[in-house]
Amino acid sequence: MIGRASHRQVFLLASAQALFQTASVLVMTVGGLAGEQVAGRLDLATTPIATMFLGTAAATFPASLWMARVGRRMGFAVGALLGVAGGLIAAWGVWTGSLLLLSSGTFIVGAYQAFAQFYRFAAGEVAEPAFRSRAISLVLAGGVVAALAGPMLGQLGVTLFEPHYVGSFLILSLVSVIAAGVLLGLRIPAPPARPDGSNQGRPWRAVVSQPAYLVALFGAVTGYGVMILAMTATPIAMVQHHHDLAATATVIQLHVLGMFLPSFFTGSLIARFGVLRIMLAGIALLACHVMATLSGTGFGSFAGALVLLGVGWNFLYVGGTTLLTTAYTAAEKGRAQATNDMTVFAVGLACSFGAAGLLQQFGWQTLNMLLLPWLASAAVALVWLDRRQRMHRSGAAASP
Repeated sequence: MIGRASHRQVFLLASAQALFQTASVLVMTVGGLAGEQVAGRLDLATTPIATMFLGTAAATFPASLWMARVGRRMGFAVGALLGVAGGLIAAWGVWTGSLLLLSSGTFIVGAYQAFAQFYRFAAGEVAEPAFRSRAISLVLAGGVVAALAGPMLGQLGVTLFEPHYVGSFLILSLVSVIAAGVLLGLRIPAPPARPDGSNQGRPWRAVVSQPAYLVALFGAVTGYGVMILAMTATPIAMVQHHHDLAATATVIQLHVLGMFLPSFFTGSLIARFGVLRIMLAGIALLACHVMATLSGTGFGSFAGALVLLGVGWNFLYVGGTTLLTTAYTAAEKGRAQATNDMTVFAVGLACSFGAAGLLQQFGWQTLNMLLLPWLASAAVALVWLDRRQRMHRSGAAASP
């Protein structure tokens, strides 16, 4: 009975993930194009996307701590309502030609994203240990819907009203309203109290300085940062190489499918091969993305590279989340999860904000080549942790 109840909660979280990710992908699809239309300058085009990640980075820690007090259900529903407000303000910004209002709206959408990033952790909290990695993976699999719906709805809204893109952000608000309704059905139990009545856990520094925590964080930061940098630059790069919006939307759809479709089996792969091996496979796939960008600037090259980018992100992100959950207790989850996600989205902010400038200075292919040292560093960290854990297990086995 408990298993069935937890599976229902995972299904609701996956549905909410699909709706939230649809809103996020919609911004990623049209945000840079709307920004260029409003600002009239290429170097400011990705400002609305960057401010979305700024909103996420700014709201992640407060969201986590507030949900520790009021519960996941209330926090998640309020987050979705922020998405409604953000979409309306962004639409108003496009309507009035104000980059400030447009970016303010996407900032608030970023705050919605801050709450929604905890869906995967909530899945781990309601699932029994044997189901945990699969539950996290299945919630992220909700993004498969977003892969199809986000670019499609963003493109649908482009000409729905004048000026262009107003309709896209109004659609975002509607999607967020539906998400709020879904989230009201959640029933996530509070964590059990410690026998001594204390819920403090270890000091923050002791939690985040653990090798497993640091490597999990670095892996997630690498996957997210590399993915955001390349994904944010893609629509602009494709326009520069004479691809139309329909082709760009198709590439983004394929990319997001690559991000989330593997989630149906990533958890099983982790259970079979181990989390560190799957994360290393993710780094290898991201390196293959870089190599694929060197094959040219045709539609096939963009599509192939972005699919590899998505699958590589999935392996690193699901793997990093799974590894992270081994590094803290229930009493420590608020600070541990918030620190992880705040750092991830701070890096995402920097990458999204710098994407247009780096693309303008270096071009599409060189921009991606610059990612290789970062990927190599993450691979070294994973190999180091693997060797450290093997030595620890060997030492423990040799002890009487």
